[in-house]
Amino acid sequence: MKYIYTAIFIPNEDGTKFYCRVPDLPGCITTGNSLEDAIEMITDAASGWLVVAEDEGNSIPPTTPQCDLDIPDNAICSIICIDTLAYRAATDTKAIRKNVSLPAWMATLAEKRGVNCSQVLQDGLMQLFNN
Repeated sequence: MKYIYTAIFIPNEDGTKFYCRVPDLPGCITTGNSLEDAIEMITDAASGWLVVAEDEGNSIPPTTPQCDLDIPDNAICSIICIDTLAYRAATDTKAIRKNVSLPAWMATLAEKRGVNCSQVLQDGLMQLFNN
């Protein structure tokens, strides 16, 4: 799934570190040593938050319009895009064995042609998920 949220970045007094949060995702906070680092950190934190919510069947909070957020004067707002499928693909690389039934002729032909059925299935499922 793909989501878009507002992240709020608040610099410390000398601007060397940033406290960041996604107001719509309770408890989704982190810090970064630069604004670029903070954007990466909060995107990762929000991705993890949303993956857990999806896995546990929790409702996903709607995005609050920026004009309705309580934003401190010294804060920087940024839109962050979260793709939980991409996050899962990058972080959950453990393989799980699944048995698949194929007609005998198809399995024989695949073996003769050197087709990796597992890879074909993975590619087909990713294409299906991205539509």
